[in-house]
Amino acid sequence: MKDNANIAKFQDPFVTAKGEERAHVALKDPQTLWFNTGTLCNIECENCYILSSPTNDALVYLTADEVSDYLDQLEDRKWGVREIAFTGGEPFMNPDMVEMARRSLDRGYEVLILTNAMLPMQRKKVKAGLLELQKDFPGKLTLRISVDHWSADLHDKERGKGSFDKTITGMEWLRDNGFAMAVAGRTVWGETDTDSRQGYADLYAKHHFDIDAQNPGITVLFPEMDEKVEVPEITTACWGILDKSPTQVMCSNSRMVVKHKGAEKTSVIACTLLPYEAEFDLGYSLEEAEKPVQLNHPHCAKFCVLGGASCSA
Repeated sequence: MKDNANIAKFQDPFVTAKGEERAHVALKDPQTLWFNTGTLCNIECENCYILSSPTNDALVYLTADEVSDYLDQLEDRKWGVREIAFTGGEPFMNPDMVEMARRSLDRGYEVLILTNAMLPMQRKKVKAGLLELQKDFPGKLTLRISVDHWSADLHDKERGKGSFDKTITGMEWLRDNGFAMAVAGRTVWGETDTDSRQGYADLYAKHHFDIDAQNPGITVLFPEMDEKVEVPEITTACWGILDKSPTQVMCSNSRMVVKHKGAEKTSVIACTLLPYEAEFDLGYSLEEAEKPVQLNHPHCAKFCVLGGASCSA
């Protein structure tokens, strides 16, 4: 059900409320296959787009064997993917996380893991597993840490008191053991891009983190995803008006695998941001997932086309 702000919009997958042809995006150059490891998380953020929490298991844990199935499919379909990426929830809540990463690295892919770097990542067994991966696959593993703001006060406003310090502790361990790190922040705070990146640069310098604050693929600042805000629908004419190409939108180069609670099989979703929308569930196989994606959701417009954001590095 569409929010009231967009009540007449985003209804027909092919036609906008004004009767214009809705824009679509073809899978042109797949570079990243995402796996949502499950929606369970050690914390509950104030504005989590996927509603992750210590109790939300709407997306259940993936297994290493399910990941291997899709790695086989990648080879069969010859997608040419460069990167396997894991998101959640908190991926290190999933007991198979290290093994899923190992199987992906074994196939020659780069691996990206999104994490809050808090207690699940800091468990002794997980640390040992990460150190083994770092030793066996140097330079192939990156951890992208969720740091919503460069200040403790605003970060903790979103994630709970003390969260910032726990995340910094995890990042210091990653730093001391030579792991490549990136950061995911947010633009909700009303700062300019320049001021925000300077804040992150100062934070990195203080803790001697080797992270580039100016590189938008390394310090990724995501626009807010608020379905209550009215946004325009994207038509085929918008590409020319905005001087933008469909190949700049992330569903042209990525897909995400999830497993819904109670489902017999995993599903391939068109977008990392829309795991619960049936319209964006493309089926079980990568072959089915090669179909074009109709941009029939507010996130498509605000986050991807107008916001220019991408979850991939």
